Amino acid sequence: MKRFLIVVALSVILGLLMLAAGCSGGGNKNGKKISIAYANWAEGIAMTHLAKVALEEKGYEVSLKNADVAPIFASVATGKADVFMDAWMPVTHADYMNQYGDKLEVLGEAFSNARIGLVVPSYVTVDSLDELKDVKEKFDGNIVGIDAGAGIMSATEKVIDAYQLDMKLQSSSGPAMTALLKKSVEDKTWIVVTGWTPHWMFSRFDLKFLKDPKGIFGDAERIDIVATKGFAEKDPLAAGFFRKFKLTNEQMSDLMGYLANDTVSEAEGAKMWKDKNQELVEGWFE
Repeated sequence: MKRFLIVVALSVILGLLMLAAGCSGGGNKNGKKISIAYANWAEGIAMTHLAKVALEEKGYEVSLKNADVAPIFASVATGKADVFMDAWMPVTHADYMNQYGDKLEVLGEAFSNARIGLVVPSYVTVDSLDELKDVKEKFDGNIVGIDAGAGIMSATEKVIDAYQLDMKLQSSSGPAMTALLKKSVEDKTWIVVTGWTPHWMFSRFDLKFLKDPKGIFGDAERIDIVATKGFAEKDPLAAGFFRKFKLTNEQMSDLMGYLANDTVSEAEGAKMWKDKNQELVEGWFE
């Protein structure tokens, strides 16, 4: 009996010690959970992982959900995901905002002066979209795109019609597109891709946007952070963080460079950048 009581007492003490360790260490300190949806676009991957490591330091349990942009908007609108940090406005994702806008709330503007268009290596001797039709054979008649539901893909289809390009838009993914671009640059072959800024490929390769005389791709855009309607009321701290989350062009390029480093994971790259810019990130919680 005495031995039994000793075992019980030790078990209770051990349990209390483990509970205390759990409360004082990492983990979900405030009991709050956030799910962030993201597409395979370089800037969205970078911002999302940065937000994750920053929120986790405040005790949040953050889950990431990767998908194409169409199901992302549907998921945030229906509450299956809380936040999407990569909504391009007022042109690229206008159709999705028109469809789901009444079920979403815009928390903030993460980046200004974003841009979409068709991009070629600088050694390609065309400078405008209306020149492509005369040299389509040099590109094997193809434009290399990303995921089919992306706004830049539908804009490019309009460009193909407007400029009568008689070229095929190939859907793939952001990483697949940059892999093909990298190989073409190494081989000095001609390639035209759906491109956008901010993106690390502009710092890694010598590229140029093709001029768009008809203005179909639009002017500079902004990147908004959108959330499920009612999110700000439900979690004012996280909403305040997303409202203040904003990066300059230099900061965004630097962040994406950390995540594009093949020697570290995306999470590790985001944490390294956050630690380097701790004052900036802490300011988003004030």
